Amino acid sequence: MGTKEKDILRGGQFLVKEIDCEDIFTPEDFNEDQLMMKEAVTEFVDREIWAKKAQFEKKDYALTESCMQKAGELGFLSIAVPEEYGGMGMGFVDTVLVCDYISGATGSFSTAFGAHTGIGTMPITLYGNEEQKQRYVPKLATGEWFGSYCLTEPSAGSDANSGKTKAVLSEDGTHYKITGQKMWISNAGFCSLMIVFARIEDDKNITGFIVEYDPENPNGITMGEEEHKLGIRASSTRQVFFNDTIVPVENMLSTRGNGFKIAMNALNVGRIKLAAACLDAQRRTITESVKYANERIQFKTPISSFGAIRQKLAEMATNCWVGEAATYRASKNIEERITIRKNNGKDSHQEAELKGVEEYAIECSILKVAVSEFVQKCTDEGIQIFGGMGFSEETPIESAWRDARISRIYEGTNEINRMLCIGMLIKKAMKGHVDLLTPAQAVAEELVGIPSFEPQDFSELFSEEKSIIKNLKKLFLMVAGAALKKYGEKIEQQQQLMLAASDILIQIYLAESAILRAEKMAKKEGEENAKEQIAMAKLNLFHAIDVIETAGKHSIISFSKGDEQRMMLMGLRRYIKYVNMPNIIELRHIIAQKVINENKYCF
Repeated sequence: MGTKEKDILRGGQFLVKEIDCEDIFTPEDFNEDQLMMKEAVTEFVDREIWAKKAQFEKKDYALTESCMQKAGELGFLSIAVPEEYGGMGMGFVDTVLVCDYISGATGSFSTAFGAHTGIGTMPITLYGNEEQKQRYVPKLATGEWFGSYCLTEPSAGSDANSGKTKAVLSEDGTHYKITGQKMWISNAGFCSLMIVFARIEDDKNITGFIVEYDPENPNGITMGEEEHKLGIRASSTRQVFFNDTIVPVENMLSTRGNGFKIAMNALNVGRIKLAAACLDAQRRTITESVKYANERIQFKTPISSFGAIRQKLAEMATNCWVGEAATYRASKNIEERITIRKNNGKDSHQEAELKGVEEYAIECSILKVAVSEFVQKCTDEGIQIFGGMGFSEETPIESAWRDARISRIYEGTNEINRMLCIGMLIKKAMKGHVDLLTPAQAVAEELVGIPSFEPQDFSELFSEEKSIIKNLKKLFLMVAGAALKKYGEKIEQQQQLMLAASDILIQIYLAESAILRAEKMAKKEGEENAKEQIAMAKLNLFHAIDVIETAGKHSIISFSKGDEQRMMLMGLRRYIKYVNMPNIIELRHIIAQKVINENKYCF
């Protein structure tokens, strides 16, 4: 498929298009360089981080800093940095891959890494002028300096643009004086540079600044004590106070009032990388859990032979595998979009990257929500498999569970991201980037028509599942179309409806990604060699339908009545219907058996 055709698929369009398995990228498609990178990162993590997990839990901030320095020496902090600023200049998939495998051992290091490479460095590479990039990015790429990102304030959390921190221009026009308070600042304890957001006069939007920090010469900057947190205990998190901190005018990032846009775009990239950062934690949790289940003998038999434990292992493995499928699918879409924009010659590297990620902001929010919820569920079930030992600090599971909890809060809470993905989809539809109205109209007509009772041929692999996916997309259009018709632009005030719509949207994207990943593998390796993957795709779809049915029903009965309600409930039943129900206990058995035999997460 040529780049020109690939250009057609835009963010959010998965809802209205049929996608071929050959057109998505999966972890099975990693090239040799990517596999070598994965190996190098895993080796580093096993040696430097996993082996010292207990130390991280004792709030050893110096250990986090020294591991960051080692990661810098190995080049892991510079993957996404263009070569002209001392980086490796690798593609978006490589960036996501490194973020994935470097983040699984402890949330403390994962947070330090994500805050530095993402929101600490990236705003300068994407929004900085040439002089700023030359001056700061090489130091950040090598780990000579570490970055932090000062956006959140006591009164400005989800409403990021409501910050009270002020930037006042000096009389001679050479510098700004920044005064205000920031909180929950990751890497604050060892950073040399801060991206600080402040408001100039009564501007509608905040402005970004690059602020250097040297404890020997604090320039009006003081730090609060390290926060005592539920998880990510060795991640340095402090309040930062600015009191007439002098910042040269040339350190303004981008233009005045552009800070809100910088913050939002940095968070888009942060979201997909956060999803990636939640993957390896699941792999490691599953591996630890199955090892324990194979060794733990009760009633004279390993607990891994019990159906209740097998069910947990199968569900944990399935969620992790589905999260991988969706994350790498979107990563490649973003990478291709960046390449197309660069090749068109109109965009600079910065512009291409910004627009590439922005295009798939809906998918980034979907992934952030889904994978952060998967990791929480996975670590929770891990504790359950370990039983009493899982509750003890002697095993690595309780800290994994505590670390997982923050991922549903930062980079925008999951509630904010759920509403964002629907809000952004509506905006795209209004701009004509995704035509939802035509297919929604077709669905409305189909509902009043007579359904076809012709038997369908579902003999081919996934033919029924793909037919269901098609119907689930119609279901989304039916529910969202009717809600939009009723509320128009005021739909954003109907938060519970938007949350329900996002549940449907998220499940469609994940289920489709999983089916396409398994189908691609089955075509390449043969169905017998992909039987566990086929089982995971089918099991996930079954669960997706449950979630979608509940969300759909709750929505329909809450905003419609009479004939319209009856018609839509009938449509709901039609669109979630299987002809051949899967045997989910058998599917779980196939998945769990493979994991138990391999004694690790093995997909």
